[in-house]
Amino acid sequence: MEPEQLDGNFICKTYIDKGTNICKHWGSALKLRTKDIVVVGVCAALYAVVGRLTDFGVTFVGVAFWPAAVVPAIFAFLYGPLVGGLGAAIGIFARDMLFHGDPLLSMIAGVTSNFVMFFIIGYFSRQNLDRKRFLASAALAGTVVVVGLLLPTLILPEEFTAFTGLSTIWIVIVSVLALVVSLTVIAVISWRWSEWRSYSVGSVIGQGIGAIIVAVGVWAYSQLFFSASGYIKGPINASLIPIIFVWTFATEIPFVLLVGPPVIKVCYKAFPFLRAQEIEQRAK
Repeated sequence: MEPEQLDGNFICKTYIDKGTNICKHWGSALKLRTKDIVVVGVCAALYAVVGRLTDFGVTFVGVAFWPAAVVPAIFAFLYGPLVGGLGAAIGIFARDMLFHGDPLLSMIAGVTSNFVMFFIIGYFSRQNLDRKRFLASAALAGTVVVVGLLLPTLILPEEFTAFTGLSTIWIVIVSVLALVVSLTVIAVISWRWSEWRSYSVGSVIGQGIGAIIVAVGVWAYSQLFFSASGYIKGPINASLIPIIFVWTFATEIPFVLLVGPPVIKVCYKAFPFLRAQEIEQRAK
């Protein structure tokens, strides 16, 4: 192994020896070069600072308004999933320490969700999605959104109705609308700006899964570790899980989809080597 590169391909050796390339893309995704470690630090610092400056102190059940999600999304696109995931995980932890100072809550709901979310965005961004794979990925994205909205409601219908005043049929309608909107956004971006097809699909899937982790993580933390003097002062009703999901997803995805691509284009013009690096990665 070269000293300047930490390579995750060893994970795949067993499968390669058996004649399959199932880990081909994952091996590439797990590569972390020395310069990438520096970029992780830059991403983490920017994420923590921008996040704290742009949340405006607005929160819902402990989850902040979060336009800063675009920062690690850009790094994940430009430098790969591991850089984006690690930068986001470290950055959100630093921001949380500045904001509420609860490391356990940050580890349960923040660090895990951010790593998964931006790793997925970075991974999908480097895939060449043909029509079949694009449709399958879009269907997965829609499923993630619907599961985040619908599953807790169907499991706890009485609690949800008691808290919100909405019947199960209404949350089903909202879930269908969310599915239609998500698929429409992906379709429009794919048709109008085909070069962002993989990024848009990865963003919806990543944000959806990340929002589920945040919603369930905050709820689970509140059941076990609430404190009158802490950030979470009491148990959160399980019926709030889909609402936290909606809040998290809705306050992040517009910035990732609308702000990310223009900034990435500016980065390509300022640093042409990034474009060559992306083309090389997609060819692998």
